[in-house]
Amino acid sequence: MQIKLENIIPIPLKENLQYRSSDIWNTTQVFNAGEWVNIKAPSGTGKTTLIHFLYQLRFDFEGNIYWDNTNTKQINADAIAIVRQQKLSIVFQDLKLFGNLTARENIEINRVLQQPYCASEKIDEMAARLGITSILNQKVSLCSYGEQQRIAIIRALVQPFEFLLMDEPFSHLDNNNKKIAAELIAAECSERNAAFVLTDLDDNNFFNYHRKLIL
Repeated sequence: MQIKLENIIPIPLKENLQYRSSDIWNTTQVFNAGEWVNIKAPSGTGKTTLIHFLYQLRFDFEGNIYWDNTNTKQINADAIAIVRQQKLSIVFQDLKLFGNLTARENIEINRVLQQPYCASEKIDEMAARLGITSILNQKVSLCSYGEQQRIAIIRALVQPFEFLLMDEPFSHLDNNNKKIAAELIAAECSERNAAFVLTDLDDNNFFNYHRKLIL
């Protein structure tokens, strides 16, 4: 999957952005298949807004976004849903987990979106790797935020995808858990030749990025 941005300007931030340079806003930028991209995004520059634009959750922008050369403005809601099920996965900054469901139930929702992408045992393998086996059958509302971030990462990885979007996915993890989570994500993306865009407040070296940009 390829994603192209063409002169995107978030309407709520339009006035503020005219006084600063950006590798993303009001430029042409292409994220290619298999490419790993880090976007450093200081507070207030629209980091989460960008991720929501790419995932087509928000539409309050000028310019155009293309998924595989098709303008997203020409894609209907049903077709967007199919792309999200088959090609595009995401780790939201606010995670968007269901607090009344267990960690496993939250993950299973993505694993069985259409037909299971992987065996249910894969959840146990990933959970063991990230150190959250003990909370898989616990309601998410009772989990710490760091545990919830790891749940959200696994949920994003158990569905089909060609492109992974991640909005500060490690913000509540210690350095050791950041390293382990990054290794898991890198392994899954390498196996699928999948691309990803990761936004963060600061520079990081979690991955062997192909490019680093500034929002």
